[in-house]
Amino acid sequence: MSAPILVAENIGIGFGGLRALDGVGFSARAGEVLAIIGPNGAGKTTLFNIVSGLYRADTGRITLNGKDVTHTPPHLLAASGLSRSFQNLQIFFRLTALENVMAGRHLAESSSLLADLFRLPASRRANQATRDRALELLAEVGLAEHAETSAASLPYGALKRLEIARALATEPRVLLLDEPAAGCNEAETAEIDHLIADIAARGIAVVLIEHDMKLVMRISRHVVVLNQGRMLAEGTPEQVRNNAEVIAAYLGTDSADA
Repeated sequence: MSAPILVAENIGIGFGGLRALDGVGFSARAGEVLAIIGPNGAGKTTLFNIVSGLYRADTGRITLNGKDVTHTPPHLLAASGLSRSFQNLQIFFRLTALENVMAGRHLAESSSLLADLFRLPASRRANQATRDRALELLAEVGLAEHAETSAASLPYGALKRLEIARALATEPRVLLLDEPAAGCNEAETAEIDHLIADIAARGIAVVLIEHDMKLVMRISRHVVVLNQGRMLAEGTPEQVRNNAEVIAAYLGTDSADA
């Protein structure tokens, strides 16, 4: 088994008198899907906000590619290979689908301010490379025919895939997806399902927060369960699905049919 590319250890954070996370951790490996599940308020998005640099943990340690990144700001984490999507869409609705993905490529561009200001050949080459890669990513998420479509005109499921394409534009080694199928119908969820599996197959470590247990059980290699800010269980999807504590706290008595 390969060494984990992203490790969170003993993560804890409090807000006022509330301990939102306490002693939480996980390891994510290249080419695998790790799912983090739990009831609403369990601390899942808070954990993502810490890992992606938006919050500073009170306790614990985060390593990326073997390097301590515990208090590293988001833009430096992105430059180091960590990208994420958000539970609520963060799309530029006045831009086209292509322009949205191109916006995610800014860290990969190498042209200087001077070259951009005077539209030098280096700037034009960089812009063309960004456009070409953005078109490739739109094709990968099934949106090639919508490249010049205004994001405001796209259906909800397409917008969820567009956000993933923009996250991929940073060329991440680790991708955090916060409820990528939330609000999607069955057909849209199936598209997201296949897309996530394809992303992992490319060697990217995918860490997923999701409430759709059928999706989680289908595509995850490992599952971490949170409850009230603490680790309740972890293991393979089968182990988690049959864990009595998980069933009582979250999955319910019908989980065996999921």
